[in-house]
Amino acid sequence: MEIAIDLLENTSTSEINIYGENLEQIWEELTGMLRVVEAAGGIVFNQENKILFIHRLGRWDLPKGKIEPEESLENAALRELEEETGLTELILQEFVNTTFHIYKEKKQGKEERILKATHWFKMTYVGQKEPIPQTEEGITKVEWKTQTEINDEVLPNTFKNIKLILSEVFAI
Repeated sequence: MEIAIDLLENTSTSEINIYGENLEQIWEELTGMLRVVEAAGGIVFNQENKILFIHRLGRWDLPKGKIEPEESLENAALRELEEETGLTELILQEFVNTTFHIYKEKKQGKEERILKATHWFKMTYVGQKEPIPQTEEGITKVEWKTQTEINDEVLPNTFKNIKLILSEVFAI
């Protein structure tokens, strides 16, 4: 497992597949080497069938954030959507899937490896209010995108996990 993490961190390898007979043992070993952070977010459709995106750190992303202690996945997803976009009239529809990614974070001068598990929900916005970016979180824009805009603007400038979760909701 250490070799897999080393490949991700120290080479141009962007992804790996790990195979084995005991999936639980592999998962336990991997999560034992990393701090696991749980997050939740949403793929939000409006009444015109456009999807809501945020722009942060130079890339298009979907609204999401860390789950608070004792908070359900569903409540975390709704809360994060409200915090990052200002929208409140959301209807939670169904769980879509969970994505995972690894990143590093400096804490007290020491680098720590983080495995972020993001639980995604499909939602519908039924209000009329315009979204407002949460600038203190580095969000510079919040926009509704059509399928064409997603293909032309979002997909070339987003993360692989966002492409993966979008492909679960519609064909991209």
